[in-house]
Amino acid sequence: MTRDLDMLLDGGTFFEGARWHDGRWWVSDFYAHRVISVDPDGGGVTEAMKVEQPSGLGFLPDGSLLAVSMTGHKVWRGDGDGEPVLHADLAEFSRGLANDMVVDAEGRAYVGSYGYDLTGGGDPAEAVLMRVDPDGTVTAAAHGLQFPNGSALTPDGRTLIVAETIAARLSAFTVAPDGSLSDRRVYAQIAPSPDLAPMDVMLPQVDFAPDGMTLDAEGCVWAADSLHHRCGRVAPGGEILEEIAAPGDLVFYGAMLGAEDGCTLLLCAAPDWRDPPPEGEEVSALFTTRVEVPHAGLP
Repeated sequence: MTRDLDMLLDGGTFFEGARWHDGRWWVSDFYAHRVISVDPDGGGVTEAMKVEQPSGLGFLPDGSLLAVSMTGHKVWRGDGDGEPVLHADLAEFSRGLANDMVVDAEGRAYVGSYGYDLTGGGDPAEAVLMRVDPDGTVTAAAHGLQFPNGSALTPDGRTLIVAETIAARLSAFTVAPDGSLSDRRVYAQIAPSPDLAPMDVMLPQVDFAPDGMTLDAEGCVWAADSLHHRCGRVAPGGEILEEIAAPGDLVFYGAMLGAEDGCTLLLCAAPDWRDPPPEGEEVSALFTTRVEVPHAGLP
């Protein structure tokens, strides 16, 4: 199946962390150091928060926006008025850059980090998945993940699914009422997981690199593949049911289902991170397409 892609918005520096909330799209623009919200038709753009290189986004039960600062290793909170407020300091556990996040119905956030200095050429290493409680307390929720990235919670809030980018898999955890995680298991092994090795050895062996992702009502995950210019719909177990190619030389880094019926798929596209344009150049875009199975769970 070939799906038509419509450009919703261009002129971003690096769009990521897309969310659907309160009738609008929300997205981080890395190098513009801001979070924006966008009308469903792309006609109106509002700056929601200024944040040092934002990534993962989420919302507290009272509607307050949370945003991860990648370079600052912090989570910031804002309600749209005034300066953002420090919500949590991730420095104890975050390595490389802080990364994507999902926020549950109780206001607990699960945040990943690269685990190593990707842009500086460091060797891949395991990372901690962090839990940020509503009061800002940070704890290690799970150890030994390989580049924890996009995350989703099932509609009942009892299962957390985490993309392990350099392991080519989605892992799942059982979520206890207090937010603690247990029963780690493979939700979808999309491609074989290579052994940890220097980047120039390991990355060519990663045949699908799940990045930003979103869950649908059939338990499948739309995941951006940040190494191979595509997004895939992945079934539990790991079969790729459908692929959408990124336009031109762009790469997809995020995927989110939304709109009033949950059947619009928003894709965040930017140039290949391995050959980046000058910081601040407006080369990123948001694309949409319609799908048959609606959104489920969080974010």
